[in-house]
Amino acid sequence: MSVPLAGVRPLLKVSLHQDVRNVVPWVAIVTVLSATSILAYEWIFDEPEERVALARTLGANPALSLVFGPAKDLSTADGFNGWRAGQLGAFFTGLMAVLTVVRNSRANEDSGQAELIASGVIARTSRLAVAVAIASIASVALGVVCFLVTVLCGGGVASTAVLSASYTAAGLMFVGVATITAQLGADARAASTFGVATLGIAYVLRGYVDISDAPDWATWVTPYGWLEESGPGADNNPWPLLLALGLAIVLVAVGFALQERRDFGQGMVAQRPGPREAGVAGHVWGLALKLNASSLVGWLVAFAALGALFGTVATSVGELVAGNPGMGQVLTSGAEGPSDLTFAFVATILQIIAIIAATMGVQVALRIHAEEVDHRVEPLLAASLRRHTYLASNALVALAGTGAAMLVAGTALGVVAHARDSSTDVGDVVLQATATVPAVWILVSIAFAAVGARPAVRMLGWVGVVATFGLTILGPTFKLPDWALDISPLRHVPQVTATDPDWSALGWLGLVILTFLAIAFAGFRRRDLM
Repeated sequence: MSVPLAGVRPLLKVSLHQDVRNVVPWVAIVTVLSATSILAYEWIFDEPEERVALARTLGANPALSLVFGPAKDLSTADGFNGWRAGQLGAFFTGLMAVLTVVRNSRANEDSGQAELIASGVIARTSRLAVAVAIASIASVALGVVCFLVTVLCGGGVASTAVLSASYTAAGLMFVGVATITAQLGADARAASTFGVATLGIAYVLRGYVDISDAPDWATWVTPYGWLEESGPGADNNPWPLLLALGLAIVLVAVGFALQERRDFGQGMVAQRPGPREAGVAGHVWGLALKLNASSLVGWLVAFAALGALFGTVATSVGELVAGNPGMGQVLTSGAEGPSDLTFAFVATILQIIAIIAATMGVQVALRIHAEEVDHRVEPLLAASLRRHTYLASNALVALAGTGAAMLVAGTALGVVAHARDSSTDVGDVVLQATATVPAVWILVSIAFAAVGARPAVRMLGWVGVVATFGLTILGPTFKLPDWALDISPLRHVPQVTATDPDWSALGWLGLVILTFLAIAFAGFRRRDLM
C-alpha cells in the first residue's frame, strides 16, 4: 500500500538545503524595507510639524495610494511603516512564494530532476508537498525575521507583529495560487507567468479600489484588501488575516486535486504543437520575436487594461482630493486648476507604468542569459550568425516591445479619460507616454549592458528598476537632494503640457542609452560564452 507522503522528509531536507540561497534575498529585501521605514521616520521626520505635513501630502496623493495603499496614520513610525512597507512587502512575499513553488515542482520536471527523484521511494504527491512546505517555511521565516529585526530597530511589538503576519499571510495565499498554476502551465515558465500575473492583477485591483470611489466593502473583495484591513500601525486587527489563511488552504487543496489529474511533465493547459515550417523563426530576427511573442502579447494586453483602468480614475482626482486638507498645498505646488491636477496625476501614473514596462524589457534581456545557460546560444553562433546580430535582435524586441507598451497604455488611458472628461486631451496623454519611452529604454539598456558584458552582475538590471522606483515615487517624500533624485531617468522626462518643456533632456537620455548599449555589444563580442 502506498503512503501518500512517502519520501517527503529526506526530499524536504535536501531541497531546503539547496533552495535557501534563493530565499534569503527575499527575506532580506522585505526585512530591510520594514526596518528602514522605522529608522528613516525618526531620522527624517523628527519634528511634529513635519509629520503633519507628511500626512497631509501623502493623503492628497492618489498615485501613492495606488502603489502603497491608503495612508491611515502617519503620525507614528509604526503607522508610516505599515503604509510604506505593508502592501509592497506583501507583494514581494507573494512573488517569492510563486517562484519558490514553481522552482521546486514544475521546473524539476522540465529539467529531468523530477524523473530521477521519482525513481526512488517517493509518492506522487510528495514533490508538490515539498514545494508547498518550502514556500510556506520561507513565508513564515520571512515574517519572523522581519518581526525581530524591525522590533530591534524600534518598531512597536503589536503593530510589527500584525505587519509581519500580513507578509506571511500573503506568502501563504500565493503558495496556494502557485500550487494551482504549477498544474496549469505547460512548463515552468508558463506556470510562473500565470502565478505572477495573478499576483499583479490582485495588487492592481486593490490599488484601483483604493483610489476610485468604490464603496468601503469593495476592499474585502480583493485578497490584498484583507491585508490592508488588518491596518498594521493603525488598527492592528489581525482577524482579516484568517481569510487569507483560509483561502491558502482551499487553493492548496485544489492544487493537489488537479495534480492527480495531470500527466507527468505536462500542463492542464496543453502546449500547441509547433508548425512544420520555421516561418519567422527561420532567421535570427524572427527567432527573437518568436521566443518572446507570447509574453509580449500578454504584457501588451495587460498594459491596455492598466491604461483603461487608470483612465477611469484619472479624471476624478480633483473630486477625490477636493475635501482633503492637502489640496491647497498640492494646487499651489505646480497645478493651477483641476485639469492641471488631472494631467499631473496622469504623468505620475505613466511613470509607474514606465517602471512596469522596464520590467518587461529587463525580462527579455535576462532571457539571453537563460538561453546561454541552457546551451541554446552556442549552436546558433557556431554557424555564420554573428554575435552582435544575435544581441541586436533581442535588443530590438526589448526596445520595441517596451515602446509599444507605453504607447498602448498611454492611448488606452487617454481615450478612457477623454470619454469621461473631454478636457483631457488624448494627444497630450499619448505624447507624454511617448516622451517617457527613452527613460524606460535606459533601464532596459542597463540590463543589456550587464548581460552582454558581465552576466555575473545581471541583477543590475533589477537594481536599476528598483532604484528608479524608490527615487521617483519616494525620493521627494524623503527629501533626497536634487543630485540623488536626478539619478532617476524618469525625473528628466518633460511634461508636455508645460509652458516651455525641456525637450533637450530627451537628447541626453538618448546618449546614455547608446552608451549602455555600446557596453553591451562590446562586452558580448569579447567575453566567453558559457
